[in-house]
Amino acid sequence: MALTDTAIRKAKPTDKPQKLSDGLGLYLLLNPNGSRWWRFDYRFDSKRKTLSMGTYPETGLASAREKRDLARGQLQSGIDPGTHRKATKAAGEERATNSFSVIAEEWLAKQQNMSPATLEKARWTLDSLVNPWIGNRPISEIDAPEMLKLLRRIEERGAHETAHRTKQRCGQIFRYAIATGRARHDPTADLRGALTPAKVKHRAAITDPSKVGELLRAIDGYTGSFVVRSALKLAPLLFVRPGELRQAEWTEFDLDAAEWRIPARKMKMRELHIVPLPDQAVAILHELHPLTGRGQFVFPGERSRQRPMSDAAVNAALRRMGFDKDTMTGHGFRAMASTQLNEMGWSPDVIERQLAHAERNKVRAAYNRAQYLAERRKMMLVWADYLETLKVGGNVVAIHKKKAG
Repeated sequence: MALTDTAIRKAKPTDKPQKLSDGLGLYLLLNPNGSRWWRFDYRFDSKRKTLSMGTYPETGLASAREKRDLARGQLQSGIDPGTHRKATKAAGEERATNSFSVIAEEWLAKQQNMSPATLEKARWTLDSLVNPWIGNRPISEIDAPEMLKLLRRIEERGAHETAHRTKQRCGQIFRYAIATGRARHDPTADLRGALTPAKVKHRAAITDPSKVGELLRAIDGYTGSFVVRSALKLAPLLFVRPGELRQAEWTEFDLDAAEWRIPARKMKMRELHIVPLPDQAVAILHELHPLTGRGQFVFPGERSRQRPMSDAAVNAALRRMGFDKDTMTGHGFRAMASTQLNEMGWSPDVIERQLAHAERNKVRAAYNRAQYLAERRKMMLVWADYLETLKVGGNVVAIHKKKAG
């Protein structure tokens, strides 16, 4: 007789396993410990086999019968239900192993030449904009229309530049999958011209000498955190990237030699960068040292001294001083220096080297690193004196390099 839910619930365990038959090979195995397991007995290639169908009550009577009927249908088609289940499980595991998110994580782990800030942005892009939609998909099955749908979701927010950067990052991962035998095609290559062109947006920067003087005076009068004020005062003097400034560590500085050596691992171009320190910068650091010098970071965060200052701290301070995002940003100090130093007549090669921009020609790059340090030291001293002149409201005519003596 077929089983009923009532009969199953009333069945009591004994000191030996019991088989409660439902017919057509399906039965409930009632163990001495009270556990109830669905089993399906069948024959395939003249061999007796048993297939587990789940536990009761997690798998109810109706569900167990559906599984049995599915297995019987496979048998009628010449398929071994047990072998089919193992193959399906293995295929699922392979799909999971070759999913986009797994391969993306593998690719990220190999980006030894990527700066920490860039790596952090890449991970955020994948975790926030990509993986929620295609992370679990087998990378070999993702096609161009699926990628376009994902990227247009970003475009709909008006983030056209982000959509293009995301496409570029995904393309790198697809190409890595191709190189490692997990995919045959990069679907992002088929999206040429499919996205709205991104408008080039230049970071806001103050470059007019009189306005620069106003900014410097505002920084001197900043009433917020002393750590942030110190960072603000150093930013125009040294014009390094905001991430390089906020992550500065005391061990990188030699104040006696007036030099800051930023390790390659922190630099965008993954090369050691030497920043000559003018007297004004050394004075700022000497003043700050009693407050933060016992810790790792020159500019520690407000909540934890074990972490550097927030990447939003400088921009927030600029807003507090009345400089909106369309007027000045933390990154704008680099454009300020580049513009003024070029107008002052300094060699573009020297300026570019101080900005730590990449030199495409490797031979020329090696020459530049060897030859420009002395010239850069002179330039940084003149630049700091020039900023002092602007700050006190003095002559705003750019001091030409040749007048630096």
